[in-house]
Amino acid sequence: MTEPGPYDAITDVPGIEAGHYTDLDNATGCTVVLARAGATPGVFQPGGAPGTLDTDLAVAENSIQEIHAVLLTGGSTIGLDAAEGVRRYLKESGVGLPLMPDLDPLPLAMGAVVFDLMIGNAVHPNGDSGYVAASTASTGPLEQGSVGVGTGCTVAKSGRPDTLLKGGVGTASLVHDSGLIVGALVATNSVGDIVDPATGQLAAGSRGEQPGAMSRSSHSLLNRSLAEFERLQQSRPNFSSDSAGANTTLAVIATNARLHKGTAKRVSIMGAAGLARTIDPVFTPGDGDTIFTLATGEIDVTSIPAMLTLTGTMAAETVAAATLRSVREATSLAGIPSAADWQSSARPDG
Repeated sequence: MTEPGPYDAITDVPGIEAGHYTDLDNATGCTVVLARAGATPGVFQPGGAPGTLDTDLAVAENSIQEIHAVLLTGGSTIGLDAAEGVRRYLKESGVGLPLMPDLDPLPLAMGAVVFDLMIGNAVHPNGDSGYVAASTASTGPLEQGSVGVGTGCTVAKSGRPDTLLKGGVGTASLVHDSGLIVGALVATNSVGDIVDPATGQLAAGSRGEQPGAMSRSSHSLLNRSLAEFERLQQSRPNFSSDSAGANTTLAVIATNARLHKGTAKRVSIMGAAGLARTIDPVFTPGDGDTIFTLATGEIDVTSIPAMLTLTGTMAAETVAAATLRSVREATSLAGIPSAADWQSSARPDG
C-alpha cells in the first residue's frame, strides 16, 4: 500500500532538501534539490531540445557514482550560471566528493533549464541566485506554483501567443508500507496543455475567446490544415513558443531506494510516463524535457525486480501529481493569467 508522505513533497525522502530563488519583478528564478550525503543519479531526456549541465555524470559507464545537487533554472542556457552559486554554497558547507586528504570535497551538481525569456524581462538567474536557492533549501514543506524555476513558466502554447496560461513548480510524494519512498518535483513550461489524468479534463489549456474557455491544443493541431499552419507561422514570425528550446518541463525524482546509475535511469524513464499522462502534446521538438533521479540508497530494490517496477510506478504517479499541482498552484504574473484566474473570469463574480 502507498500513501502520500507527511509533506506530500520531494522532501519526504530522507536526506533530500529543496529551496527556491524567486524573482517576481523579472519573472524568473531557480530551484535546487540537494542531497548532501550524495545520491546515485539517473537522467532521461525525452524532449527534443534539452539544455543541461553535467548530465554525463549520470552515464552508467562513467566513473562518478554520486552527485550532491540538481539545479533547475530559468533564463535558458545562460541561467546555468546559477550552478556556480550552488557549488559555492556546497563547498562552504563541506559537501562534496572526497578526492584527496588535502583538498576540499568536490561538490557535483547537474542542472537543466527552462526558457522563460518570453515573459517578464530578459533576465536570467546568476550565481547569487543559485546560492540563495541552495542556502535556503530545507527538508520541510515546499512552496509551489509561481516560485523558483516555476516563476516564469507558461503552458498551452500551441495556439496564438495570447492563449497561454501560467505554469509553475509542483511536488508530491508516495510512501510504501515496505518503507520505500518516492518524491518528485516538476517545473512545467510546456508547449502542451495540462490534463487531469483522473478525469481527462483540462487543468490548463489554450485560452478561448470567451472568458474561462479553454481548448485542447492537440485537437487543434490534429485538425489544422497546412495552409492554417502556414498562416499561423506568418502571423507570429517572432513568437518562439514552438521553437527549439523555448519551452521544457523538468522533473527531479528522489527515492530512498538503493540503485545503480542504470536502474536510476530506468526510474527516470518510467517517471516520464507521469508527464505523458498530464501534458498533451508532450516531448515535442520545442520542449527540452529532462527527468533526473536521485537515489539515496537506504532500501535495496534491485534484488526484487518487482520492487524496482514499483519504484518506477511510484515515480510516474508522483510526477503526474506534481505536474498537475504546478499549474493549479500557479498565480498570474507578467500579464499571463493562471488557470484558476482564467476560469474564475467566466463567473459573474470573477
